[in-house]
Amino acid sequence: MKSKLVAETSGQKTFVVVLEPGEEAFARLTTFATEQGITAASLTAIGAFEKAVVGWFDVQSKSYRRIPVPEQCEVLSAIGDIAVDDSGKSSLHVHAVLGLGDGSTRGGHLLEGFVQPTLEVTVLESPGYLRRRKRSELGIALIDLET
Repeated sequence: MKSKLVAETSGQKTFVVVLEPGEEAFARLTTFATEQGITAASLTAIGAFEKAVVGWFDVQSKSYRRIPVPEQCEVLSAIGDIAVDDSGKSSLHVHAVLGLGDGSTRGGHLLEGFVQPTLEVTVLESPGYLRRRKRSELGIALIDLET
C-alpha cells in the first residue's frame, strides 16, 4: 500500500491510497485509517479484485448474508465512511458494486476484497469526530451523531 496526502485545507485532508496486488482491501484501509488517526472521513474507490465477498444485511437475523465473488471483478464503485467504534478503533463502512466478466454485477457491504491489479482510493478526512455505536436492537453499529 502506498499513500499520499494530496491536499489540506482548513483542517480537511485529502489522501490518495493505492493498494497493491494481493492486499486485502478492507483490512489495509482499516490499518491506514488507524495509522493516520482518522476519526471522521468519507472514501471512494475504483480498481479490481481477484476475488471478493460482499454482504447483504438481513434485518431479521441481524447478520450479513455473505455473497462470495470468486472471480476477477472490476470495482465499478465503492463508497463509504470511516468513524471510531465503541472500542476507540477505526471502523470502516464500505458498499461496493462489482462488475463481472459477463457484464453482470454483485453488490453490497464490502466484507473482503483481494486486490488485482490495483485499488485506487480517495479518502476525504474531516476535522471532526464520528462515533459508530453498536445498536443491539439492530445487530449492527451505526454512526451516532449524539456523541
